[in-house]
Amino acid sequence: MRFSSEVFIKDADVRWEAVGPGVRRKILAYDDHLMLVKAEFAQGGVGPIHHHVHSQTTYVESGAFAVTIGDDTRVLRAGDSFYIPPSVPHGATALEAGVLLDMFSPIREDFMDI
Repeated sequence: MRFSSEVFIKDADVRWEAVGPGVRRKILAYDDHLMLVKAEFAQGGVGPIHHHVHSQTTYVESGAFAVTIGDDTRVLRAGDSFYIPPSVPHGATALEAGVLLDMFSPIREDFMDI
């Protein structure tokens, strides 16, 4: 296996990385095939429309977000989740401060500090 996190990860031990105005992330557990990322948004923070070859599922841990997948935009709140097929344009805007838990397959090597 080329990439692998520790088996047990404590949130407090993982550093935040700024990824844009009002948005930061932590790369949590991962191996070559799967990655868990925690993204924290200030109110008004934007994850701009983008696409990638990875499958993605996201759980809304807290807050409220306007999530766009393809041509469809929905408001999702804590406890909701969504799936993004590979290569489909998507993005999110925080209507309230909140946290998203993103799962990617395969690993987002572009997120890694290699």
